[in-house]
Amino acid sequence: MIIAGDSKGQQGKVLVVEKAKEKAIVEGVNLVSKHTKPNAKSPQGGIVKKEAPVHISNLMVIDGTGKPSRITRKPDAKSEKLVRYSKKTGEVIK
Repeated sequence: MIIAGDSKGQQGKVLVVEKAKEKAIVEGVNLVSKHTKPNAKSPQGGIVKKEAPVHISNLMVIDGTGKPSRITRKPDAKSEKLVRYSKKTGEVIK
């Protein structure tokens, strides 16, 4: 879920995460118009709608209840590995 900016409140599936730039591309969110010249692939050319990257600080994970929630990491009781938890419900996020 987007929590800030022009696309605030919209939800979508994260397609790509760029760790170095701290940005993510979310499906159907933050659409921009890109003007393309005619070429072999699209002989007509025209305007194409495409997703632009969003800073990951403006994203929030949606937990199992369907509501946005902050996440934290804690060691799992059984395996001693770090696992992501929802702060709201305490459920493990996979």
